[in-house]
Amino acid sequence: MSGRVLVRFAIPVVLCLGLAPSLGAQGSAEIVAHPSELTYGPLDFELPDAEGFRHELAGGVPAYLVPDRSLPLVDITVRFRIGSWLEPVEQTGLASLTGELMRTGGAGELKARAFDEAVEAAAGNFSAFIGSTSAGMSMNCLSTVLDECLDLFFSMLTEPRFDGDRLDLAKENELESLKQRNDDPVDVAGREGQWLLYGRDHVDSRFVTAASLDAVARDDLVAFHRRYVHPGHMVVAAAGDFDSDELAAKLSALLDRFGKEGRDQAPWPPQAAAYEPAPGVYVAQQEIPQGRVQIGHRTFQREDWGHPDHFALSMMDGVLGNGGFTTRLMKRIRSDEGLAYGAYSNFRIGSYWPSNLSITFQSKSETVAFAAKIALEEVDRMRTELVPEDELQTVKAAAVETFPSNFESAVAIASIFAQDEFLGRPHDYWRTYRENVEAVTPEDVKRVAELHLLPGRLVMLIVGDWEEIEPGDADGRATMAEVAERIGGGVTMLPERDPVSLETVSQ
Repeated sequence: MSGRVLVRFAIPVVLCLGLAPSLGAQGSAEIVAHPSELTYGPLDFELPDAEGFRHELAGGVPAYLVPDRSLPLVDITVRFRIGSWLEPVEQTGLASLTGELMRTGGAGELKARAFDEAVEAAAGNFSAFIGSTSAGMSMNCLSTVLDECLDLFFSMLTEPRFDGDRLDLAKENELESLKQRNDDPVDVAGREGQWLLYGRDHVDSRFVTAASLDAVARDDLVAFHRRYVHPGHMVVAAAGDFDSDELAAKLSALLDRFGKEGRDQAPWPPQAAAYEPAPGVYVAQQEIPQGRVQIGHRTFQREDWGHPDHFALSMMDGVLGNGGFTTRLMKRIRSDEGLAYGAYSNFRIGSYWPSNLSITFQSKSETVAFAAKIALEEVDRMRTELVPEDELQTVKAAAVETFPSNFESAVAIASIFAQDEFLGRPHDYWRTYRENVEAVTPEDVKRVAELHLLPGRLVMLIVGDWEEIEPGDADGRATMAEVAERIGGGVTMLPERDPVSLETVSQ
């Protein structure tokens, strides 16, 4: 199991904006007149074979162990198929606090401060979190103290103390953070945008409040940990200075420290409440000089990792706005018109439920309408015009050339193969990635844009000063009335919310 099988193929290196030639690429040849005249040889890249690193630990726990003797360091990450979708709605924040206190609340026989000091004395670095659909606990240490750090790490995993004082401190800090969450328009847009696209009952639409914090007690953390943090939900990734078989044996032995009483097997994949967004323009009023804008709609849930349309959608997104300064949104909104520092798109495909398209920018109040008009024009162009071959080739080349960076270190290799296992993504996805990208044609991009860019379902959210935004710019290039008519659904003013309770503030 510790062998390393490599598959070799060549990736032609095509010049892409932001990629510099390696030293000696031109040798002693004459300096070219323009970067477009630079030439490159093929880049030899060896794709690691996942099965060469996969081990099965006690109880069938999958582990990807990638040796790297270049430095005396070891990185280990344990992922769990658990998350906040398992917590009661009235205790929103329970899962997050459980993850935080696993690290900060002491473990085993060591109280909180003593545990911190023990980790520090071993020069270790431990972390823990529980998010909405996954949890992760990580350790990094010198290989010379691996056994000592593994002992501490598994104490954190299996016997967290959940110190009451540290819990009180964590809740106090969270409460102070809540008081400020209306201060940043990006945070407001994230919250209100989530509700507009997914409703209030979706697991990702739950936000901590003072009431939900008050409802969480230490015993709740203990119970959540006992029920859900166990080997039945685990995937392990490790990289560094170790012998794979020896580390696998150590990890298997340490798994016995998990208690077997009171375990629950979490349903997988997680489920989410159904919701149908209502198209329209929505405004969260704030008296600020710029408007924060999000335009988007729901997309779909991935069913087949190898479906050709997914690669075409990725290339479409790269042309539209997910590729730096060469994208259409960036060129027109920033470079041509100077309306924003940046304008971006992100077309996501959901792993557990439909994800979303998001077009974002921030512009002066009077130019929000014009920037939005341009964004909508570019969405229409993607649906109605073929992308020029050279424009598509730039995006494809960038995807192919950056592909090896996914495997640039032992840590990256272990992480990406463990993530494959976690998500149910076949390892062959990477073996055929380059070919799937290169196979995308302009016709493919237009076809998937027609299918999956849906102007009739767009939801536009503005966080800003509506009185200044609504008229548009003085040059008459666009008004919000024109933008709203194009989107449909009218304009809705969202209620002001108390930052701590998220209840509507009386007007």
